[in-house]
Amino acid sequence: MLGLNFNLNNLLTKWRDNKEEKAQKKQEELYYASQSKLIWMRFKKHKLALVAMSVLAILYSLSIFSGFIAPYEMNERLSEYKYAPPTKIHFISKEDGLRTPFVYKMKKEFDKETFKYKYVEDKSKEYSVDFFAKSEPYKMLGLIPISRTLFDAEVPIFLFGTDKMGRDIFTRVLFGGRISLFVGFGGVFVSFILGIIIGGVSGYFGGIIDEIIMRLVELLMSIPQIPLWIALSAAVPRTWGTVQTYFAITMILAFLGWTGLARVVRGKLMALKQEEFALAAVAAGANDMRIIIKHLVPAFISYLIASITLAIPGMILGETTLSFLGLGMQPPAVSWGVLLQDAQDITVLSNYPWYLIPCLFVVLTVLMFNFIGDGLRDAADPYSSM
Repeated sequence: MLGLNFNLNNLLTKWRDNKEEKAQKKQEELYYASQSKLIWMRFKKHKLALVAMSVLAILYSLSIFSGFIAPYEMNERLSEYKYAPPTKIHFISKEDGLRTPFVYKMKKEFDKETFKYKYVEDKSKEYSVDFFAKSEPYKMLGLIPISRTLFDAEVPIFLFGTDKMGRDIFTRVLFGGRISLFVGFGGVFVSFILGIIIGGVSGYFGGIIDEIIMRLVELLMSIPQIPLWIALSAAVPRTWGTVQTYFAITMILAFLGWTGLARVVRGKLMALKQEEFALAAVAAGANDMRIIIKHLVPAFISYLIASITLAIPGMILGETTLSFLGLGMQPPAVSWGVLLQDAQDITVLSNYPWYLIPCLFVVLTVLMFNFIGDGLRDAADPYSSM
């Protein structure tokens, strides 16, 4: 009995020692960790932000590799399938029971009640969905030669239905993401640089420079945003190609996006430039730009990180709005805003509700960026607990 108690005591002692050793190692790791590592360790605890990051990774991957995933070309028309509803994917066969995915061919029938043609499934034959099926040779991302597509069948498959010209909406949503998802990065980068530099100069130097810059900022912020978008977009020549129009829209969104950040940066720098670490840098002979970039801006990096992640969905919404109004990207270019142009008619929406599917992608993307912004803001907060 005494031997058993002795063994239990030894096990408990070892367990306590191991627990204390792990706790001590964790404290040492936190003590010697860099700022970026501390931010990442806090960010990993934000489960919703991690889920949002995974969802965005999927959305961006779908857009980047849309040439392989999409079953059709971006502007390919199937005139016999105009306004076709989404294809139903079946897994249970009447003859074989549970089996690999298959579809039925769709055919038109005249509805005597509504006096309109409608699509119905012809269940006389089942068509298997083939994965990594052979296709016409093409270059993925314009570089990699490939002759495979993710899925295909002997009959047309329309996961999101078709539009009035018989074009597959699923394919166009994937290709449209290349513009809508990436337009935010260029605009945010430009507006972020402008906001930090102009706001930093205004807050650090003050005086007449601050007065001039702030009056300019207030003038730009006082102009209604959408009319200003319309005026600037109207100045973009309609003869420009897709790439030129893309960069023009990016610059328009960036031109209007830096003012709010500049005001915040100005206020932060006016408060921080009198702190001891800033005065010590001045006494050490550091130049003004180094003090702003190396010492003052990192002091409120948590706000800047959150501002970036929240500004990207704002840019995406801006491009979608301009394209929806017919002032942004123009056909044959494809973006989510361009796809939503056909959803302005209530009659179209009532008869073909799948036209709103691109809107769901816009909402999902904006929500995911907001979740990531919340996670990064909390992770970058120096007072946040580990």
